[in-house]
Amino acid sequence: MAVLETKGLSKIYGGKGKGISVKALEDFNMTINEGEFVGVMGPSGSGKTTLLNILATIDSPSSGEILVNGKNPYSLEEDQLSIFRRNNLGFIFQDFNLLDTLSVKENIILPLVLEEVERKEIEKRVDDIATTLNIKDIFKKRTYEISGGQQQRTACARALINNPTIILADEPTGNLDSKASYDLMLSLERINQEKKATIVMVTHDAFAASFCNRIIMIKDGKFFSELVKKSNRQVFFKEILDSLSLLGGGYNENI
Repeated sequence: MAVLETKGLSKIYGGKGKGISVKALEDFNMTINEGEFVGVMGPSGSGKTTLLNILATIDSPSSGEILVNGKNPYSLEEDQLSIFRRNNLGFIFQDFNLLDTLSVKENIILPLVLEEVERKEIEKRVDDIATTLNIKDIFKKRTYEISGGQQQRTACARALINNPTIILADEPTGNLDSKASYDLMLSLERINQEKKATIVMVTHDAFAASFCNRIIMIKDGKFFSELVKKSNRQVFFKEILDSLSLLGGGYNENI
């Protein structure tokens, strides 16, 4: 079942008396099914960040539409959109976006506290997701007392705690070393497989992308190609590198 669709999605910056217009996205169509782990890749300036921002309702499309569980968030009033975003979208950012004044546990449960979820339910959910991500032993620590990899897994837990329809990840391994990147991607893979979480991840990193089930390639704001994992991760990694060589641009080729 499709949980996310884009139909004829376009984004134009500038124009209308503001000088030269730039098409960041042009007639972009995409379908993400429930339980998929999809990577979005493309050279710098290809439109992948614009796409993620529109999916995240941070930026609005110039034309076309997005459907999340059949509903277009851009048809909602601002207060309804805030509720929709909170209930349907989970976010994992490159720079973690954690609050230093809160402990790890407090950062994770913050969305549920804001929703006034019962304490018993909060404890049940946080215990479950922290066990999956192996971060229970750092619950009481502040974010500045833990490693980058632990911070990102904390951010993952916070994104998942509300049981969102879809998780949007923006270069989640961008600020991590190779060991932390590997641990994080194993965690995301486990979440996808065990929790059936639907994940869309924008990345430059072919190694990180090899953990996905499917890769959508963007070039010049348009759909370019698609790769589907058919065998093991190592074979998929090579297929991704081969496809990236046709796109151009710099990529992390470490495995």
